[in-house]
Amino acid sequence: MTNSVISKVVEHMEMLPSDLQQMVLEFVQSLQASPLRGTPGKQLLQFAGFIPVDELDFLRDAITAGCEQVDLNEW
Repeated sequence: MTNSVISKVVEHMEMLPSDLQQMVLEFVQSLQASPLRGTPGKQLLQFAGFIPVDELDFLRDAITAGCEQVDLNEW
């Protein structure tokens, strides 16, 4: 994190009342305690090129067609 981001956070924190400062501190601590989730990209490289191009084209077309549809009665 750059010093400018840290400075901006500190600047905003100084304007908060102490109870909200405490909440921010607890939130930051919870972020530090959270385990990292997901799979590192290096571990996924073994799968690169595994799906044939024609299947990828089919998937892309299906996603594009499905995502561009609006069902006005859905809600």
